[in-house]
Amino acid sequence: MTNRPVKVETGNYTREDIEENKTMAGLAYLIFFLPLIVSPDSGYGKFHANQALILWIIAVSGRLILPLIPFIGGILNTLLSVALLVLGIMGMINGFGGRAEELPIIGHYRIIK
Repeated sequence: MTNRPVKVETGNYTREDIEENKTMAGLAYLIFFLPLIVSPDSGYGKFHANQALILWIIAVSGRLILPLIPFIGGILNTLLSVALLVLGIMGMINGFGGRAEELPIIGHYRIIK
C-alpha cells in the first residue's frame, strides 16, 4: 500500500472561511438555508447550501412525480431515496471536513452564487 497524498479540494475559499463555517456547511444538508442565514458572506457556506438545495429540489420533485408512475414508480422512489441519502451523507462529510468537493452527478449545477 502506498502513501499517496489525498487531494482535498477547497476551491477558492480561505482557510479562515472554511474553519469558521464548516459546521454550518455540514448542517446545510439537513437545513439547506442555514448557512445563508447564519453566515451570508461565506462562499464556503454558499457552496454547501447550493449542493444541499439541489438535493432538496431533486427529493421534492421525485416525491411528487415518481408516485404517479404505476408499479415502477415505487421502485424508482426507493432507489432515489437511497441515492439522495448517500449523497447527503457525502455532503455532510465534506462540509464538516472542510472540503468543497462537488457531489457526483449533481455537483456541477449552481443555483446559489
